[in-house]
Amino acid sequence: MIIFIIYKAILVLLVFLISLGVAAYSTYGERKVAAFMQDRIGPDRAGPFGIMQPLADGLKMFMKEEIIPSVSNKYLFILGPSLAMLTALMTGVVVPWGGDITIGNTSFPLQITDINVGILYIFGVVSFGVYGIMIGGWASNNKYSLLGALRASSQMISYEIAMGLAIVALVMTTGTLSLSEIAKQQGGNWINFIYQPLGCLIFIICAFAETNRTPFDLPECETELVGGYHTEYSSMKLGFYLFAEYINMFTSSAIIMTLYFGGYNLPFQNFIANHIDGNILSLLQFGFFFLKVLFGIFFFMWVRWTVPRFRYDQLMNLGWKILIPLSIFNILLTGVMMYALGKV
Repeated sequence: MIIFIIYKAILVLLVFLISLGVAAYSTYGERKVAAFMQDRIGPDRAGPFGIMQPLADGLKMFMKEEIIPSVSNKYLFILGPSLAMLTALMTGVVVPWGGDITIGNTSFPLQITDINVGILYIFGVVSFGVYGIMIGGWASNNKYSLLGALRASSQMISYEIAMGLAIVALVMTTGTLSLSEIAKQQGGNWINFIYQPLGCLIFIICAFAETNRTPFDLPECETELVGGYHTEYSSMKLGFYLFAEYINMFTSSAIIMTLYFGGYNLPFQNFIANHIDGNILSLLQFGFFFLKVLFGIFFFMWVRWTVPRFRYDQLMNLGWKILIPLSIFNILLTGVMMYALGKV
C-alpha cells in the first residue's frame, strides 16, 4: 500500500512537471514555428538557438509588477486564473501514458487513475474550466474583459455539444468510457480513426474551439477586445492564463491521440514485446506516445499560422448548424454500420 501511494505521488509529480515543461517550451516552439512559416529566425539570443527563452519569459513574468485594478473584485480576480490553471492540470490524470511498469512483483500502470468513466470526467473538468475564464473576465470590471469572457463561455458551451456527440459514436464502437480500455483495444487492432474518421475530425475541430486556439481565438481577439478576458491581468496571473492554454493544448493532443490514433501502442507491438523486457517496452510506449503528442501540438501551431480567424457569427454557425448536425449524422451512420456488421 505504501509503495502504491509513493508510486502514485511520483507519477503525479512527473505528469505535473512534464505538463509545465511542455507548456513552457510550447511558447518557444510556437515562436519558432511562426518564424519558419514567415521566413524569420525567431528567438535566438537567450542561449544556443534561443533555447533558454522560455526561462527568460518565466523570470520576466515573476519579476513584473503585480497589479490588481482598484475597481475589480479582488478575490474573484485572483480566483479566475487559479481555476483556469487548476482545471488544465486536472485533465491529464486519466490519460494512459504507457503500459504497466513492474516493480518487484507488482505491476503499476503509467496512468494516475483509471476510472471507468474517464471520458465523462474529462467533459466535467472541461466544463468547469469555463468558470476560470468567466470569473476572471467579470471580476476585472472591464467591458473588453467581460465581452471576451462571454465569448469564451458561449463558444465552449456550444462546441462541447458537438464534441460530446462525436464521443457518443466512439463509445458505440468501443463499448467503454475508460481511456485505458480504449487505448488497449487499439493495440492489436485498427486505430479508431479508421472506424470514426468523421467523429475524429469533429472532435479535433471542437478541441481547437475548447482551447481558444486560432481560428477560434475570438475570446482574446486583440483587434476588437484589446486582449480579451485577461486584458487587466499582469505578472503570473497573466502567466497562469497563458500557461493554462498551452497545458490544455498538450492534454487535448494526448486525448486525441489516445481516442483516435492508437494511444501509446507501438507499430508491431506484439513482435517487439516478445524480444524486450516489459519495463523497457513501457518506456518505449511512453516515448512513442509523447512524440505523437508533440506532433499534435505542432498541428495546433501549424493551423494557427495558416488559417485566418473566423468572425464570431461564422464560429457560431459552424458549431450549431454544421458540426452538431454532422455529429448526429455520424451517430446514425455508426448505428447502421454496427447493425449491418451484426455487432448489435
